[in-house]
Amino acid sequence: MSNKSIPPVPGIFTSLPSTEEATLARDELLQRISNDANLPALGSSIARVVQLASSDDEAVRDLAYFVLADVALTQKILRLANTVSYRRVSGTPVTTISKAIFLLGFDMVKASALAMLLVDRMSGKRGQAVRTELTHALIASVMGRELARRSQFKDAEEAAVAALFKNIGKVLVAAHDHKRYGEIAALIDSGVPPARASMQILGCSFDMLAQAVLQEWNIPDTIIQALAALPSGILKPPKSRQEWMQQVTAFSTAAATLIPHMSEQADDAASKALLIRFGPALNLDQDMLGQLLTTVARESRLLTASARLPMPEFVVEEGAVSTLAATSGHDGMVENAAQQTAASDLPSEFLLTLTETATLQTDVRHPSGKPVNARDLLLAGVQDATEMMASGQCKINDLILLVLETLHRSMGFRFVTVCLKDVKSNQFRARISLGENNAVRQAGFVFPAESAHDLFHLAMDNDADLLISDADDPKIRNLVPAWHRALLANARSFIVLPLVVQEKAVGLFYADRAQSAPEGVPPEETALIKTLKRQVLGALNAR
Repeated sequence: MSNKSIPPVPGIFTSLPSTEEATLARDELLQRISNDANLPALGSSIARVVQLASSDDEAVRDLAYFVLADVALTQKILRLANTVSYRRVSGTPVTTISKAIFLLGFDMVKASALAMLLVDRMSGKRGQAVRTELTHALIASVMGRELARRSQFKDAEEAAVAALFKNIGKVLVAAHDHKRYGEIAALIDSGVPPARASMQILGCSFDMLAQAVLQEWNIPDTIIQALAALPSGILKPPKSRQEWMQQVTAFSTAAATLIPHMSEQADDAASKALLIRFGPALNLDQDMLGQLLTTVARESRLLTASARLPMPEFVVEEGAVSTLAATSGHDGMVENAAQQTAASDLPSEFLLTLTETATLQTDVRHPSGKPVNARDLLLAGVQDATEMMASGQCKINDLILLVLETLHRSMGFRFVTVCLKDVKSNQFRARISLGENNAVRQAGFVFPAESAHDLFHLAMDNDADLLISDADDPKIRNLVPAWHRALLANARSFIVLPLVVQEKAVGLFYADRAQSAPEGVPPEETALIKTLKRQVLGALNAR
């Protein structure tokens, strides 16, 4: 690494640290930051999500697993999916992460999950300064995603991730060294370039800090390299995907500062300067920039509201964005949903509003853990599955995951799985599962395909759906096979839904609880559960 000193800025300070000194200062700051016990866990979670690619069914399943494992994250993604902007086609509440991924798209849920992880772990620190920087990061991420949608480059969605992390250095300093953060902000306000201001106060730049943190989190090099500074002046069209990523990341971060203040004359000049610098490289003109800012303002409002971050409220008039007032959280999103409904030219009585999803919460439960409103939750799952199948883009694994998630949430089961026949080994084996300790239980959920006198084979031989409220009933207990008693010894209520295609058993759905369920399963709930099974059978028959 070079030891060449950075040139001084006359009239402000005499010299900046050498590269070696900057590295030492960065390492000292990182050491202080590393004392935060939350950061290693945050880095591990972020790395896990970043590494998910949207190229196969397994990635969709892994993303759904990750979101479902975090109750707060699940609620935020569902809240985002239930805004009118995304739900207006179907008009029905989104109650499953599987449907949210199908509706919003893999890349959007992935980027939103990353943003919300960052917010959840950082927003409680140092108050407003951190929240301001996080809001800026989220807006930049939305901007990156919009530009990625217009790109011809493969895996262009990485630009949204890079834009999200462009100012992670600022976020960390605001959270862990608020005094120096304020000193840097004061220098920037006085006209000192941000890189020089951070070098003077911290001994290293925000970008150096961001690079070190992301390397520690094992973020891919393509994303880290996208944070590098660009040459000054008007940029030329990119010659490679990496150069495009770098330009989009820088543009998104700069443009994010304009959105909350678009009505101010000074920022009109700033937008023109932005267009002069980035327009030729990213193929943007004045109209395209206006449309881009309008779209990003709208989507950012939804995302920041879902993440419980402050975000200015906007109205959109003839492609222009103007500030109305500062708002925060759920109420602002509900108001925005109403505005978008009015703008959609659809009768409002046919569109469900965000507040209606409150009826689909699972707060009130029977002692068994089953939600009192299980019927409504099952019905929502059936509607989700119907829409997914009707789209013509439904994959069988996505549908199965949606059904498992519906059973898990609506019936309060602790463990749910689908078990399919393995012809080579002549066994039935669990393939996809959700719930408590699901990986271990899925691995052990294997039994011979040869017919036997137990619950599972009897259910498949007779194509009979079993809804067991009390597994301690002697008639039931005597039919439970040894492998099930060993694997799930404390299962007290469960269901077995055989999957029989053309009179041949191909597998079954299984779900259980650790408590008995004396409330039983009323006829309406039974009918909906059977409908979910039939939807999967229909998809299997169509293959």
